[in-house]
Amino acid sequence: MRRPMRYRLAVLGAAVLVAAGCTSTAPEEGDDGPAGSGTGQQSSFFVQADYDRQIAQRDTAPTGPADQPWLQAINPQLVDTAKYKKAGKHTICFSNAAVNNPWRVVGWTTMQAEAKLHPEIAALTAVDAEGKDDKQISDIDGLLASKKCSALIVSPNTTAALTPAVEKACQAGLPVIVFDRGVNTECPVTFIHPIGGYAFGATAAEFLTGEVKKDGKILALRILPGVDVLETRWSAAKVIFDKADVDVVGVEFTDGDAAKVKTIVNDYLERYGSIDGVWMDAGATSVAAAEAFEDAGQQVPAINGEDQQDFLRLWQDKKLTAIAPTYPTYQWRTPIIAALDILAGKQVPKEWVLPQPTITQDNLSRYLLPQLPPLHYALCGCEQMPGFPQNWGGNQ
Repeated sequence: MRRPMRYRLAVLGAAVLVAAGCTSTAPEEGDDGPAGSGTGQQSSFFVQADYDRQIAQRDTAPTGPADQPWLQAINPQLVDTAKYKKAGKHTICFSNAAVNNPWRVVGWTTMQAEAKLHPEIAALTAVDAEGKDDKQISDIDGLLASKKCSALIVSPNTTAALTPAVEKACQAGLPVIVFDRGVNTECPVTFIHPIGGYAFGATAAEFLTGEVKKDGKILALRILPGVDVLETRWSAAKVIFDKADVDVVGVEFTDGDAAKVKTIVNDYLERYGSIDGVWMDAGATSVAAAEAFEDAGQQVPAINGEDQQDFLRLWQDKKLTAIAPTYPTYQWRTPIIAALDILAGKQVPKEWVLPQPTITQDNLSRYLLPQLPPLHYALCGCEQMPGFPQNWGGNQ
């Protein structure tokens, strides 16, 4: 959109993944050094202006219904959509990067439920790129060739590779809605996303620096190098840690593997005797990290996770000192609503920035959903939707 966006989430290998999934590359110059070297050099992905904007957006009150965050927007700049106004029932087409991790499963279930709420939708036609750029490009070509789409929603697999395909769809005259991950073009009518990675990383780091004593030791657990949103999460944490002058004793890559997380924690406990805080760039293996301390007979230190039920339940049961920044799955509702608004000729935000709540001890009970499975993401905005909780894998 206005700039290369850094909101795509990383695939954690073939196992349980973080929120949205993206493509990784080898470490670049400027990535963090070996374990024990403190926070190292700043990531080459760091953009000060993006960091400053997201930090400010955390404290910006959104517009929109207080009880429907998927309809809210932070500092929206509306665009006219009168040229796309179309009468009758609509076929909404969706090119999905993948449904290859719990976050995306929750999101896709929520999007389908949203579509069913609108009788003006005749069909929701979805294609799954299975995490492959070439397949998604082909998928979009197929949707355009069908000439059946009233509007096209795209969650790009990767930014650069999918930009030409999105531009081609725009040139075909379709209203295009991009969400979750961005593209390097202004042509979509709207780009929908939560605040972003800098906000996530800074929130977790600020919590830890407030909980860990001045000479305490923090272990940073990252997933993969060279992944944009994970790099922005870490680069924001680095700013906070460096400013606070805390002792980051290690920055380790885990590949999102629970067994590897436990091994790393054990190694650091053997090396230092104790660790006072654990920062994580994603929450999928936060339970494994906590269990490693328990297995070693130690108290779980201050730690961050995400809004997965397994972490939230452990937090409550073990009375952890914890925080959970989020990347809400309720964002999957917004593209359907945006598409219908556009087809009705209503104005929508050019960049639709959704609020990105944080789970704290004070509001933890609100997000605990005992009827939902361990890998359900709490911020789905789906609790009042038909079919809840069964369609999300839960029990009545």
